[in-house]
Amino acid sequence: MDRAVTSVLLIEDEPSFIEVLEIGLTAEGIEVDAALDGPSGLDAFRSGHHDVVLLDLMLPGLPGLDVLRAIRRESDVPVLVVSAKDAEADVVSALELGADDYVTKPYSVRELVARIRAAARRSGPVGTPARSLAIGAATLDRGALRLQLGDQVHDLPKKEFEVLRMLMEGFGRVLAREEIIDEVWGFAWSGDTRSLDQHIRRLRRRLETDESAPRIETVRGVGYRLVM
Repeated sequence: MDRAVTSVLLIEDEPSFIEVLEIGLTAEGIEVDAALDGPSGLDAFRSGHHDVVLLDLMLPGLPGLDVLRAIRRESDVPVLVVSAKDAEADVVSALELGADDYVTKPYSVRELVARIRAAARRSGPVGTPARSLAIGAATLDRGALRLQLGDQVHDLPKKEFEVLRMLMEGFGRVLAREEIIDEVWGFAWSGDTRSLDQHIRRLRRRLETDESAPRIETVRGVGYRLVM
């Protein structure tokens, strides 16, 4: 059963955009709290209990990436960046700082609701630590969201961890893009796979630091598999 979304914090400086989202999300049974700048957004985050944060990047007072950085120091709450900025560098920066998803404007409210629900569904506690997964020099700690490569230890963002977990559990098997997206993000995207691509790139960079670690192989037109 999907985890219910009851409250969203929207940090956005365009009142017209806030109004449209409040109407659309409220119609889906989702409560919306809004903040018009970075500092007030952080105050609202710290004083409330929200299931998901929707975060614009171009905010007065404190840039969106700085807000994201501050939130990630304090919480694992799902953060969806919602921005008109669509350059690859912006997407990469947000994901590397721990954003769970990146949505570019314009988009449909229906799509955003699906992404919000997927983020909330995937954000439950990891649970009690289970056994580790080990392939070559790579050991994945399921309980701590941590990848160990020899003497190097990497604390992974949750989505990055989930992608690597799938690849390690399916070692040697080709995983379709759609299969990974549906499992990690909770719904199938239509055309936009940049979030998955960026997570794969970051994982490759990590694994390439140890020549005894497995590597991620691209199967053109299908997806990815983990091989030695």
